[in-house]
Amino acid sequence: MYIYISLMKKKLINISFFIFLSIVISPQVIKADDLFDLGKKIFLEKGNCTTCHTLNDANSYGNVGPNLDEIKPDITRILLAVTNGIGVMPSYEGELSKAEIIAVATYVAQITN
Repeated sequence: MYIYISLMKKKLINISFFIFLSIVISPQVIKADDLFDLGKKIFLEKGNCTTCHTLNDANSYGNVGPNLDEIKPDITRILLAVTNGIGVMPSYEGELSKAEIIAVATYVAQITN
């Protein structure tokens, strides 16, 4: 159990560091609205999130994964789930770029909180 917690802490630190770097060192400025819009597009299309999740803003009513409107996940929880997978949800690391993962996490976190 300790090893699992240690690995999760390490991944959380890596994700947090990546977010920090992407914000501070980003060569192009991304407006908050652009990031939100990109995240919604990924949620609806490339991420195929609507198949499993309920999210009113996206008109999605999947019932395999949690209802995102009800659980109101924070951005860290979303980043971890999308990057590593959780339960029946697969990891999207490799299918989505890190920037796309951040965008979809931003969208879900903002629209549900």
